Amino acid sequence: MSKAPDKDELTGIDTTGHDWDGITELDNPLPRWWLYMFYASIVIAILGWIWYPSWPIWVGEWTYSKGIAGFSKRAEVTAELQRVAEGREVYYQQIREQPLEAVINDPQLLRISMAGGAAAFGDNCAACHGSGAQGFVGFPNLNDDAWLWGGTLSDIYQTLQHGIRWEADYETRLSVMQGYLADQILTRNEVSDVVDYVLSFHDQAEDEAAVARGQVTFEQICSACHGADAKGMKELGAPNLTDAIWLYGGDRATIYETVANGRAGVMPAWAGRLDDATIKQLAIYVHSLGGGQDEAN
Repeated sequence: MSKAPDKDELTGIDTTGHDWDGITELDNPLPRWWLYMFYASIVIAILGWIWYPSWPIWVGEWTYSKGIAGFSKRAEVTAELQRVAEGREVYYQQIREQPLEAVINDPQLLRISMAGGAAAFGDNCAACHGSGAQGFVGFPNLNDDAWLWGGTLSDIYQTLQHGIRWEADYETRLSVMQGYLADQILTRNEVSDVVDYVLSFHDQAEDEAAVARGQVTFEQICSACHGADAKGMKELGAPNLTDAIWLYGGDRATIYETVANGRAGVMPAWAGRLDDATIKQLAIYVHSLGGGQDEAN
């Protein structure tokens, strides 16, 4: 409640006239040091408002005051990034000029390539292959040692450069898993028999007669790419059908779909989209994930 201001009997200080539950507010002046700091903060704020970019202005379009100092955090960050890039370019030039084997045998260039390759993988490859390169249906796991086109450094580098079935690059890796039912090369029963034969490698086939018929068809048609032993041919990008690694799935329905209608997954060519030093770093990083092969393999 409010009442007329008067003097407090105990302190002799004027009151404000405000009273709460018998507690009267004294009209004490603020300490001078506090007032001086308050006024100083106002002055500093005004000076900062003028000195640095701070407030919007309209000059035919919305922009902002540049400030007397002409300071720009964006320009500062851009300059810092430029300095980092210039320092990094010294090593990138060495990576461009040297063969992959020389790069991985240089501890400093290898360390830089691993870091740069991991960053480039996250920016460009993780969307399809996963952040851990574990792959998804239709996108291969890069951690295992099953490579459709080979897992040596030079193989991976070639794949990264020119892609797989990437029509814009005439050096792209190219193969066709035909749709044998869709193209009327095999009948439904023949496709089913071939599937039974493939499943027999994994002890999943039940019809021995179908397996025998499928083997004949496989040897006549499929072995040209997958080999007589069905272990695949890296020169053609044909997978090994006898292991437990499946790009699209190893159940009967999925294998039938593959044989009947074919597969034609695409990987983009990165040459021209990424510089050669980055592609080399990617090749080195992917090769290091666990499934990379020696050139002799």
